[in-house]
Amino acid sequence: MVDHLHQRGIGVILDWVPSHFPSDGHGLGRFDGTPVYEHPDPRLGFHPEWRSCIFDYGRPEVRSFLISSALFWLDKYHADALRVDGVASMLYRDYARRPGEWFPNVHGGRENLEAVALLRELNRAVYESFPDVQTIAEESTSWPLVSRPTWVGGLGFGLKWDLGWMHDTLGYLRRDPVHRKYHHQDLTFRSLYAAHENFVLPLSHDEVVHGKGSLLGKMHGDAWQSFAHLRLLLAWMYAQPGKKLLFMGGEFGQIAEWSHDASLDWHLAGLPRHRGLQRLVRDLNRIYRDEPALHARDCEAGGLEWIEANDADQSVFALARVASPRAPRVVVALNFTPVVRRGYRIGVEAPGRWHEILNTDAVDYEGSGVGNLGGVESSPEPWHGRPCALALTLPPLAAVFLRGPGPP
Repeated sequence: MVDHLHQRGIGVILDWVPSHFPSDGHGLGRFDGTPVYEHPDPRLGFHPEWRSCIFDYGRPEVRSFLISSALFWLDKYHADALRVDGVASMLYRDYARRPGEWFPNVHGGRENLEAVALLRELNRAVYESFPDVQTIAEESTSWPLVSRPTWVGGLGFGLKWDLGWMHDTLGYLRRDPVHRKYHHQDLTFRSLYAAHENFVLPLSHDEVVHGKGSLLGKMHGDAWQSFAHLRLLLAWMYAQPGKKLLFMGGEFGQIAEWSHDASLDWHLAGLPRHRGLQRLVRDLNRIYRDEPALHARDCEAGGLEWIEANDADQSVFALARVASPRAPRVVVALNFTPVVRRGYRIGVEAPGRWHEILNTDAVDYEGSGVGNLGGVESSPEPWHGRPCALALTLPPLAAVFLRGPGPP
């Protein structure tokens, strides 16, 4: 399967799970009648929330087993990345435990020092043998330097999930647009920490299971507004610095919650609104790949410049993505209300014509077709601290992407 996908230019990321393992009688739990793989003390060896066993990270044999497992998938099966599950649960001895259900480390702290050592050893081994792969941490806390090298005190991962972005954004989009001006900071807060790690923006399987509903079901409003909101959510994700993760079904607007016992409702992709959403994801992927401004500095502070971050009354955001000082910029303006805003001015750096390369309200995506007729000429009018201005038409519940002129 991996070879088949590679022949078609598709990389493969495996979900690798060193954080816990089943306690089933036919598995690794009490492998020979004794706790061989798990820690013998249930305060360290049993996960109370997931009802599963936890590896004994302090034993050299167990560490060797886990690291050999990771290297095996990369070596023999040619996987391109390992998404490491439940890293947060590994890092803290008191994870999902009440007082009295855990005990501190040798320094009196809550950190699981043995797990930290394993993760550093894992990442050193992976990148030494396979420098062109990625390790990706599903880590949801403020643990520092998760995606920084081990030689500066980091855990050594290539990327880390930004679950804060996911929670803040989905919470914002659940709100009625009339109330969003009071929660404007939910979408700007990420800029305070966006460059602290190499982030992945995850809309993962965890958000569409266990009664949480589908992505489409989380969006506010009637059917038309729900699809417009989902298109806007995806545009917001692609506009932000960070790598993108979208769970299957989100690309065509799966209605039902995901079930591992059933297929996705693929027939929906033949319906107009669902087909339009699928076209949008295709085009977002294309411009993300083709426009260096959208990906070249995904993990650097200079990759995003806010143009308008404070227009809470109109729930409008505008930002510029930057690859290098002389490369064409991509400006993104987003309107999180159902009100069309005409003549909305934003400041830009370069004079000339700015081409509208994507509009989530386009008729091709089953939007209302409001837009800027392919582009806008800037005027020599200082605005937002920049030498030129664009007067844009902002479609309802939509985003527009504009590519600036190239260097003179």
